[in-house]
Amino acid sequence: MKTLNFNTIADLHEYGGLPEPENPLFSASHTNTEQNQKESCEDKEDVEVSLTCDFYNISLKNIISGELVYGRTKYDCTNGTLLFTAPKQTLVFKNLVFSAEAYHISFHKDFIRGTALYNQIKEYSFFEYKVNEALHLSPKEEALLKTLFRNIELEYQNNQDEFSKEIILSQLETLLRYANRFYKRQFLNRKDNNNHIFSQFKAVLNVYFETNQFEENGIPTVHWLAKQMGVSHRYMSDAIKTETGKTAVDQINLYIIEEAKNLLLSPNISISETAYKLGFEYPQYFSRLFKKKTGLSPKAYIAQSTLN
Repeated sequence: MKTLNFNTIADLHEYGGLPEPENPLFSASHTNTEQNQKESCEDKEDVEVSLTCDFYNISLKNIISGELVYGRTKYDCTNGTLLFTAPKQTLVFKNLVFSAEAYHISFHKDFIRGTALYNQIKEYSFFEYKVNEALHLSPKEEALLKTLFRNIELEYQNNQDEFSKEIILSQLETLLRYANRFYKRQFLNRKDNNNHIFSQFKAVLNVYFETNQFEENGIPTVHWLAKQMGVSHRYMSDAIKTETGKTAVDQINLYIIEEAKNLLLSPNISISETAYKLGFEYPQYFSRLFKKKTGLSPKAYIAQSTLN
């Protein structure tokens, strides 16, 4: 596997054959090689590439072919594909071929530090999605975002003055808001995929419970579950929220409550033993969660069920 680590935006520009960035903390570029020519991330065949940057990246291009190593879900890439990466995030892909035309924005955390975007960007979970969880645009969405990319690049190429950064940040915020809207649309349109992810999620929980891992290793985290499914935790959480209206953490707790109800009514198993089997170090924490979700303490639930 070939490993690429870019510490600065200038390093990325040099690797891509682009001019030095106008600003060491921000760059915007639009490349378009000869018509019908395709670009590849590697000239050699069957080579995996691992890429990590110390800054944010947003890329808009058409993926023609190639293996997106992370994740297990295959998506169509016939229209524009929007990729987001956060600092230190590693992407791995194999023989990835994309269209000659591409738009790219890179910006360092220091560029947005002290601005509203510094906090807002934490709300855009798609920066932590994996490659195969990219945003696939409709033609109208692609045209709109290309206009925003061009406006940002135009301001970036202008002579820098006291208004430049404010204008760029305003355009960048608009681009991210539209991306957030289009991602919501993608989740709704891919109902089958959301259902598939939720089914996988429940299947992993079932295996975890049936092999006594709750008792041995504790309650599984969202990060651990996502890793078993081959997706990012942010993408898994967003898909589950769209499908069920509840967060992944809520779904884990609901699973625990359902299994708890069964265990509490089983003969010869105490409330404390039930708590330990479900990964709780202290039974009182289990009792607190059970009452919060059911309105009854474990003891009251047992008593009520015995009467029915």
